[in-house]
Amino acid sequence: MNEIVLDASIASLWLRPPGSPAAASAQALLKRYEAGQLGVVVPRLLFLELLNVAGRRWRWAEVALIDLATRLEAMLGDVIDPDLGRVASWTARGLTAYDATYVALAEERGVPLITHDRQILAVATGIAQAVDAR
Repeated sequence: MNEIVLDASIASLWLRPPGSPAAASAQALLKRYEAGQLGVVVPRLLFLELLNVAGRRWRWAEVALIDLATRLEAMLGDVIDPDLGRVASWTARGLTAYDATYVALAEERGVPLITHDRQILAVATGIAQAVDAR
């Protein structure tokens, strides 16, 4: 089974109706994951970022946010935080510490990071892959 790290730019597309090629590609990854054909590893930060997007940008109500928190923990079981030294190294290369967390985890695991974030794709070549490239 292939393993990937994905960031909030991809996981947030799992929560919205498909409407773009990136969303369709993200949904295809979700289907592969749910079918047991793909392993997904994420840092705990992903849950916080998704709750933040759903609450602040999409203005979900408290009940929906609590439901999301419960679903995320049940859905994504492989939660691993990377070494902070690696996060610091990627932050020094121009990424936010948040984005560097995903890159550092992918680097540690020796697997690709799937993202829709242009800055990550520009800085972490060789590790980060565009979602529509999968």
